[in-house]
Amino acid sequence: MNLFKIVAAVFFLSSLALSAQNINQFDSDGKRHGIWTKNFENTDVIRYEGEFFHGKEVGTFKFYKNIKMKPVLSAVKQFNKENNIAEVSFLASTGKVISTGKMAGKAYIGTWKYYHKNNDNLLILEHFDDLGQLTGERFVYYENGQIAEKQFYISGELHGELIGYSEKGVVLKSFIYEAGELHGLSKVFNGKGELIIEGAYKRGKKYGAWKYYENGKLKEEKRF
Repeated sequence: MNLFKIVAAVFFLSSLALSAQNINQFDSDGKRHGIWTKNFENTDVIRYEGEFFHGKEVGTFKFYKNIKMKPVLSAVKQFNKENNIAEVSFLASTGKVISTGKMAGKAYIGTWKYYHKNNDNLLILEHFDDLGQLTGERFVYYENGQIAEKQFYISGELHGELIGYSEKGVVLKSFIYEAGELHGLSKVFNGKGELIIEGAYKRGKKYGAWKYYENGKLKEEKRF
């Protein structure tokens, strides 16, 4: 082995030793500081890797699943020094992004997007308040991009009208919610948009007259 190879080998081994000494360190206050990695218990399979700044996550953190004793990337979180908010992406075992949004600690906040398994089209679009509760409009989509369902939330509870659609945009159902419970007039339609059921709910239970139609004509009526 010539002198160049010997020097290179010594430098490489020294770098590895130095790197090993510089990970999983604490500052003078006992807080994690610098590069940290952690394995799944009793394995050599990495669970996460990232950087701390005096106990605070900063920069990019990567999280893994242990699949047949191999690390598979499952989430990436991008932190900053100013606050506890992270830009987050969750991934399938194939590497495909399945959802993106923001988290404050463990709480979802702001706008979150979820994607279909077989393409990059939206599956769900929803919004969270600063407390991690669903708020405002929430949409569910078919693979062709057509809205499948439209909902509305207040403080994490369904409120107002929920509308379901066919892949062709025909209204299939219309329900009214109040504080998370069915409360008000409900209607169900067939694929042609023809009314087939209508009735009311009162605090989650069917109430009053419910009517059932066939070919546009009243077929049956029940009272609750």
